[in-house]
Amino acid sequence: MSRFEIRRYRWSDLESVWALHQICLAQVGLAPGDGVWYDDDFPRINEIYLADRGEFLVGERSGGRVVAMGGIRRIDDESAEMCRLRVHPEFQRRGYGARMVAALETRAIELGYLRLRGDTTLNQPAAIELYRKYGWREIRREDRSGCVVIYGEKELVEAMSTSP
Repeated sequence: MSRFEIRRYRWSDLESVWALHQICLAQVGLAPGDGVWYDDDFPRINEIYLADRGEFLVGERSGGRVVAMGGIRRIDDESAEMCRLRVHPEFQRRGYGARMVAALETRAIELGYLRLRGDTTLNQPAAIELYRKYGWREIRREDRSGCVVIYGEKELVEAMSTSP
């Protein structure tokens, strides 16, 4: 059985995370540059995420294949955005997304954030269910280029006080 390990992004992962992003968007009928998603952060992951009180993690299978990813991007001193949460379609429904969410939430707490925000679309029911499972609440919806975007958030202080 292949192992799945989560680690910090390295510059040599850029091609893999870009390909994973494109594959996962295509799976739900979206594409980079379609007006729904931005993608200018990929060449600047170190600057946008790692150097600005954020994080970017990749989930790697034995042999070095990147099959999952996710980032935390600073919004302000108390809030961060969880973004770029992706799991390759061949590896979905194995708990990798849940492990990425848990790792990113833990890292956000370590970085001192009080809340996480994020978004997904109605095209992504598995992502909606994953966020709900982890206690996120919907705060609003928006139509963007014919796609319904769902915005959510999670208070990390509550998460810390109710942790086992």
